[in-house]
Amino acid sequence: MHPQLDKTRFEPCEKLMDALEECHNQEFLKQSLGLCNFEKDELAKCLHYTRVNDSKERIKIARERSKLKEETQKQRHEELYGKDGYLKKMIEQEAAKKLAKEGK
Repeated sequence: MHPQLDKTRFEPCEKLMDALEECHNQEFLKQSLGLCNFEKDELAKCLHYTRVNDSKERIKIARERSKLKEETQKQRHEELYGKDGYLKKMIEQEAAKKLAKEGK
């Protein structure tokens, strides 16, 4: 079963959609004997190809957004703690020294 045939979403398959619809409208006997199967198979291939390419494009865009977000977070972290988290390391060392003094 194919997805909802939305001509705006599956624009490359529009001619195949029209061909299948025309074949189905000609005679019920043609449809029931499977004479429209070629059009149906080609449409299914086109829909699959289009859907897969759309998914790949969305994945690519999501990865780019994720990479940009990570770069922004890294930049903010460096602005807050300095390069390689130097300030954070120093704070942790001082906290460890205080705990060691309190523990004695």
